[in-house]
Amino acid sequence: MSTFGAYVRLWRIGYVLVREGVVSVLPAEELPPSAQILQKAAGFLTRARAGERSDRLARAVERLGPSYVKIGQFLATRPDVVGAEIAVDLSALQDRMATFPTLQARAIVESSLGRTCDDLYESFGEPIAAASIAQVHPATVLRDGRLQKVAVKVVRPGVRQRFANDIEAMYLVARTQEWLLPHTRRLRPVEVVRTLEQTTKIEMDLRLEAAALSELAENSADDPGFRVPTVDWERTGRDVITMEWIDGVKMSDIEGLKRAGHDLTALADQLIQSFLRHTLRDGFFHADMHQGNLFVDPQGTIVAVDMGIVGRLGKKERRFLAEILYGFITRDYLRVAEVHFEAGYVPSHHDIASFAQAIRAIGEPIHGQPAETISMAKLLTLLFEVTELFDMETRPELVMLQKTMVVVEGVSRTLNPRFNMWKASEPVVGSWIRDNLGPKRILTDLREGLTATMRLAEAAPEIAMKAEKVSRELTAMSETGLRFDPQTAEAIGRAEARHSRSGRWALWIIALTLLYIAITLS
Repeated sequence: MSTFGAYVRLWRIGYVLVREGVVSVLPAEELPPSAQILQKAAGFLTRARAGERSDRLARAVERLGPSYVKIGQFLATRPDVVGAEIAVDLSALQDRMATFPTLQARAIVESSLGRTCDDLYESFGEPIAAASIAQVHPATVLRDGRLQKVAVKVVRPGVRQRFANDIEAMYLVARTQEWLLPHTRRLRPVEVVRTLEQTTKIEMDLRLEAAALSELAENSADDPGFRVPTVDWERTGRDVITMEWIDGVKMSDIEGLKRAGHDLTALADQLIQSFLRHTLRDGFFHADMHQGNLFVDPQGTIVAVDMGIVGRLGKKERRFLAEILYGFITRDYLRVAEVHFEAGYVPSHHDIASFAQAIRAIGEPIHGQPAETISMAKLLTLLFEVTELFDMETRPELVMLQKTMVVVEGVSRTLNPRFNMWKASEPVVGSWIRDNLGPKRILTDLREGLTATMRLAEAAPEIAMKAEKVSRELTAMSETGLRFDPQTAEAIGRAEARHSRSGRWALWIIALTLLYIAITLS
């Protein structure tokens, strides 16, 4: 798509946001004076509709279409970029899209799997849920001589091309933001858009979601009270995934959970502990754990679905997370500050004691408060303010983790209004600390260091040969100069020829334009 097309799309985005009243309900005190004047002018163009900003924002994004819903859902994972309040508003964009016809879904399934739906399934029902990327159909398959119910997720028709067009507008916004607001460059908006592009491309390939489900199933096979659906690989392809049908109660249905006899307090603790186990132990976690993606089966086991968005943490990041959480739990703010510096997240020219003081200002209000007033979302808002003071750049993998923790804490709090994030986390975090940051860590590091040394020794002859070759080539270059191979020389010639032709065409167009102007004036 052309840059002109990107500007047109941006104009449409602005128009929809104004018409739906999103601009008029933004907090005026946070806007510069010139923007406040424009905001008042935008109020005259707003449709006369009542509602909170969150409702208006969700309605505006839905009106813009499926790819913008996906963009909104992704930006809900980046409160550091859009702000904590807007991130919460955007998190309401869950399974609110209109469905597309079942005939189209059947055609997509058949094209992706190379077999007819009648051959693949005994029955194929109407859609029961629709999101920005795909929708879900109930179906049945014949397995071991009896019918088994399954869920079939099918990608929306044309969504890939539509998203590819819309992403250019997002790049334009990000580059403009970096140009007009230099102080926001530490948030790396262009990198955020690039991450969105990559994440969505992965999410649109349902084979990768199936692989994520399979990986998490292996990791959590022995975990108490948590699992994911099994994948039917025979009926899974790029545009369709078939998986186990889950008979359970959605976590958003609190009354339904109570009627089923589930212990809501235990479920709240179970949810956060499962998430932390996957994050710290495996470095691989479900990054979209809102209520719509969580069920509780009749046995009281939490079942997580829709793994289009996942997060990964390396060993360094996992140690960072565990020590940060444990530092807040034990009120060891100096250690929390030291970990930030050791990991390189805070530039070394800053004073560690001053940073520890800022961390204390975040952590102390948590302790001594009633459980229902302790908010991870509030903590993260303060943390983002501190990161700006100390020149911390955005770390995409950590922000995804922080956002997921906010969502999981929010779900747990709906189950148990007195849910205490820190108390529930301590058994998992403390156990991980003892196993990985105590004497065991030294043995593990020694073993890994020895393995790395052996690999380096094995590769030493090859490294030496390559170094010798590079040395010979540099010596030859210094004596005879830089030479191109025939293919490189030919490519340079073709490029120069194209530029020359372009220059000639430009001169002809300019000459003809001037001739036309002269004739018109005469």
